[in-house]
Amino acid sequence: MTNDWLEIAIGAVVIAVAGAFLSFAYSHSDQRPSHGYDVSARFDRADGIRPGTDVRVSGIKVGTVTKTSLDYKTFQAVVAMTLSPEVKIPTDSSLKVASEGILGGVFLSIEPGGDEQVLAQGGQIKFTQGSIDLIGLVSKTMFGTGSGTAPGKQAPSVATP
Repeated sequence: MTNDWLEIAIGAVVIAVAGAFLSFAYSHSDQRPSHGYDVSARFDRADGIRPGTDVRVSGIKVGTVTKTSLDYKTFQAVVAMTLSPEVKIPTDSSLKVASEGILGGVFLSIEPGGDEQVLAQGGQIKFTQGSIDLIGLVSKTMFGTGSGTAPGKQAPSVATP
C-alpha cells in the first residue's frame, strides 16, 4: 500500500515538472498573442534579429519583433514588429540594431523623431541602421594595416641617394 502512494507522488511530481516545462516553452516562444499596432522597417543587415527580439525606446521595451523576411528584389531584410498602443512613434523616427554588450544579444532601438505625425497601423520606419559586423571590424583592425604589408612585417625602406 505504501508503494502505491509513493508511485502516485512520483507521478504527480513528473506531471508538475512537465507542466512547468510546457509553460516555460510557451512563454519563450513567439506564439503569444500580441496587442498593439504593427509597423515594419527595412535593413541592409539584420544579424541576430528574429521573432521575439525586443524593440526599445530609451532602453525600455515597447514592442516585439513578430516576423523577419527577405525582400528578394532589393535583398533587404524586412522586419515586422508590434508596438505597444500607448507608444506613439513620430514618422521621422529612426530604428537601429543595437547590442546589449560585446557578448550580449541584440535588440532594436527606436530614436524618436520630432514630427507631429505618428506611425499608424501598417506604417514603416524609413530611417534604419543595420547591424555592424564586429568580426569584420576586428579582422580589419588586426590584419588590415592599410600599408599593404603583412601583420608583423615592416614596409621596406627606400634608400635616398
